[in-house]
Amino acid sequence: MESTEGLRLGWIGLGSMGLAMSVNIQKHLKRNALPPMRYWNRTLSRGDVLKEEGATPGHSIPEVVQTCDVIFISLESLMPCQVSDDEVLKGVVDEVIKSGSIKSKIFVDTTTVHPSTTTSITTLLGNEEASYVAAPVFGATPVAQSGSLLMAVAGPSQAIETISPFLKGVIARAVIVVGSEPSQALLLKTTSNFITAGLMYLLSEAHTFASKTGLPGEVLESLIEQNLGTYAHGVSKRLTSGAYFPAEGSAPSSGLELGIKDVGHGVKLAREKGMKLDVGELYLEAAEEAKAFGDEKGRKCDSSAVFGIVRQKAGLDFENEKVKERDAAT
Repeated sequence: MESTEGLRLGWIGLGSMGLAMSVNIQKHLKRNALPPMRYWNRTLSRGDVLKEEGATPGHSIPEVVQTCDVIFISLESLMPCQVSDDEVLKGVVDEVIKSGSIKSKIFVDTTTVHPSTTTSITTLLGNEEASYVAAPVFGATPVAQSGSLLMAVAGPSQAIETISPFLKGVIARAVIVVGSEPSQALLLKTTSNFITAGLMYLLSEAHTFASKTGLPGEVLESLIEQNLGTYAHGVSKRLTSGAYFPAEGSAPSSGLELGIKDVGHGVKLAREKGMKLDVGELYLEAAEEAKAFGDEKGRKCDSSAVFGIVRQKAGLDFENEKVKERDAAT
């Protein structure tokens, strides 16, 4: 697999993130006259946009695995809430192994799972002489659609070298090579998740403080942009724009359930190591309250919906003025 020219790429899982990434890769394949991607999803019609770009639908996981050299797995947002990503991934890998020989195949997994799950998957696929690269991504669906995700990869160096042409400049703006142990990439993703959660909580308090004291929100947001950078500014905009509580029937850019799951991994790992992630715990408590609020209203919340709970604790409504204006207009 030294050359990428004849590589056959497969994709398993077309949630919002998976679909966005796979479309960008298929467009890259098409532009460079490379073999088309073969894809599978439980609801195959989710891949119609891929088919329009020239990709080939596969009717089962074994079909994709046995006809491809490099198989991407992306299971975020595909499963019902009562089933964990970890369990779904284990089920997919079980089907992969039962499909036949997978010797020399490369599996690239963008799913966010517990690092211990990654370790067990690495062993299972390694026993079958396949390579496993953990490749969690950083960014919400709009970032994935623009091909501007940040990606971390960890696994065998030759496998990473083989897949590199399909990463930076195709689905990611940059790639962090973490090392040879796949679980390390998930540890990095877990750490990033609770940093982001802490930032969401901190900025929620800052904007609520501004509302209570009369400081203009746009002035605070300007400070955040100029002093803390574009990432913090993006989080701030999710709060002030009302995106933290999407309109009825609208999907969040990053679901609250995923936020709870991802931060929960870090909190659990910390407890196992004899420490407490205080800010992570604060986020989880507020996130669970936000989920209950959204469920009561029959609406899906964004992972930044802790803003509404912080507002409530300060004596304000869960919905800020932007949300109220938007909802009133509809």
